[in-house]
Amino acid sequence: MLPRVLEPEVMDSAEEAHNYDAMDHSTVNRLFVADFLAVWNGKGPILDVGTGTAQIPIELCRCHADAHVFAIDLAEHMLSMGRRNVEAAGFQTRLRLELRDAKKLSEATGTFGAIISNSIVHHIPEPGHVIAEMVRVLRPDGTLLVRDLLRPDDMATLQHLVHTYAGDANAHQQKMFAESLHAALTLVEIRDLVASHGGDRGDVAQTSDRHWTWCIKPAK
Repeated sequence: MLPRVLEPEVMDSAEEAHNYDAMDHSTVNRLFVADFLAVWNGKGPILDVGTGTAQIPIELCRCHADAHVFAIDLAEHMLSMGRRNVEAAGFQTRLRLELRDAKKLSEATGTFGAIISNSIVHHIPEPGHVIAEMVRVLRPDGTLLVRDLLRPDDMATLQHLVHTYAGDANAHQQKMFAESLHAALTLVEIRDLVASHGGDRGDVAQTSDRHWTWCIKPAK
């Protein structure tokens, strides 16, 4: 098993923001939004943790007219580009971006009807802090969908994933993806974290060759 090698918690340079936003995340983003809408009970507000350049909440607002999202990130360059993306999409009244630390949210317990997060957990040196905050601010009848990369078993698999999913990207983008895979958690690690904060291990599953997903569905 590859050891976890941390990458910087905050991707906060103009080059990183540009390269991230320029990568083709469209298929992954559409799948994430479709999976969320399949379990969401329509209750908000929605918190997006680690929004980056706001591609996923923009896609969500396109797909659901009642979606209102509060999106946070700790990287100002990402948020600056995200704000431009939100304005271009015309969702300024439904999508608010703010510079915030997801490890210590100021919102009261049970504030949000839904929480979404894609590919932020692997950036956090001690991801249990973010897991704990998500659990705290989610309403008891809330919906949660958190997805992130899955650390491969060996370097050969990691390199295969980079070639498969970022083979047409530039060298910096490939490096970013490889480092993210190396910094990701294993399925056992994320299940242990969720369980340690009162969650159900069964709510976490491997959902692709490179992703795990933690999903809490509201009671019918």
